[in-house]
Amino acid sequence: MTNLFIISAPSGSGKSTLVEKVRQIIGDLDFSISYTTRPPRGNEQNGREYFFVSRDRFEEMRRRDDFLESADVFGNCYGTAKCFLEQAQENEHDLLLDIDVQGAAQIKRKLPQAISIFILPPNRTTLEQRLRHRSLDKEEVIQRRLVTASGEIAKYQEYDYILVNDRLDESVEALKAILLAERLKRTAKGEGDKKLLALAERCRRTNMETDVESIRRSFEQTAVPGAR
Repeated sequence: MTNLFIISAPSGSGKSTLVEKVRQIIGDLDFSISYTTRPPRGNEQNGREYFFVSRDRFEEMRRRDDFLESADVFGNCYGTAKCFLEQAQENEHDLLLDIDVQGAAQIKRKLPQAISIFILPPNRTTLEQRLRHRSLDKEEVIQRRLVTASGEIAKYQEYDYILVNDRLDESVEALKAILLAERLKRTAKGEGDKKLLALAERCRRTNMETDVESIRRSFEQTAVPGAR
């Protein structure tokens, strides 16, 4: 049976790096590449970070009901194609979706068995430093993303797991533990590496609320609609 994993994070939280590293470690784990109407940024390539398509093509896919979820964000469209889930099920693989809070909510309504993971920066200052370091956005965009992050973090209770991405190596191990622990639940009735299972359990939302509230307090601005 295919596990469907949803991973969301405020822009700049290091989600893409974590996903890339975990995909190199865990086998039989497919990845869904989203479609978007926005232009590529930096070194992004079509078919690697996103499928970059015209608005007409995107709307045609919407009309055909090709998407598991889709959203309009800051004038651009984003969507997750159903074909990735169908292929994963056919191959008996798990599927990882990298989507924002809007898309995650849509998929959880359609597929409540999906496992959702929210990745957070340790605080607002660290997130701002990361956004500036990648040099992809103008100042007003950076400020907008910081405000957006506050609104996204406020939705953390909608997720099953919370992972604070402070130290990369530790975060990779935690994300790996979550994915493998959920896989064990389906294949071995929860039996397996006790250390792995314990690490995954520490990331349960119910065990992370104190940490998340501390992070929330570091974001003082008012939230606006999200960006992907």
